[in-house]
Amino acid sequence: MGMSVTISVATGQDAEEIFRLQYLCFQSEAQLYGNYRIDPLVETLDAVRREIGVDCVFVARLGDEVIGAVRGRIAEDGSAAIARLCVHPRLQGHGIGARLLRAAEAELAQKRGATLFRLQTGHRSEGNLRLYRRVGYEPVGRARGTDGVELIVLEKPAVTYVATA
Repeated sequence: MGMSVTISVATGQDAEEIFRLQYLCFQSEAQLYGNYRIDPLVETLDAVRREIGVDCVFVARLGDEVIGAVRGRIAEDGSAAIARLCVHPRLQGHGIGARLLRAAEAELAQKRGATLFRLQTGHRSEGNLRLYRRVGYEPVGRARGTDGVELIVLEKPAVTYVATA
C-alpha cells in the first residue's frame, strides 16, 4: 500500500460510503449464518445518516476511499455499545479494525464518560471473536439478535483503555 490509512470522525458526507461498505462487509456474516436479513444488511441509508448525526462514528480512509467504519453510543446504563465494525475485505488483517475500535473507545471514554465497552458478534464469527479478545474484550453472555442470530456479548472495562494517539 502506497498510502497510509487514516482514522477520523465520520461526517454526513460519508453516509453512503459507510452504507455500501457495511453491505459489502457483512455478506460473509450473512453467508456464515445462512441469513441475508441480518441487521447490518437491512439497515437503511437514512438510519446510517441518523447515527452519524447522533452517535460516535469513525471511518478509516485509504486516500479518499472509506475502507472501514465503527459506531458507538452511550447506553442507558452508562456503558458504551460498540457496533457495526467493518473493514473492506481486501484490507482485513492489517490492524485497521483494532485502530477503529481504539478510536471509538477513546471518544466514548474520554468525551462521553463510558465506564464499560460492550459489543456483540455472532457465535460462529471466529475472526471477530479473535480480534475482540486480542484487544481485551471478554465474553460475558449470549443474546439473540432481532434477526435471529445467536450472539456472544463481550465487555471490556473502560479503565483498561490506553490512549495511543
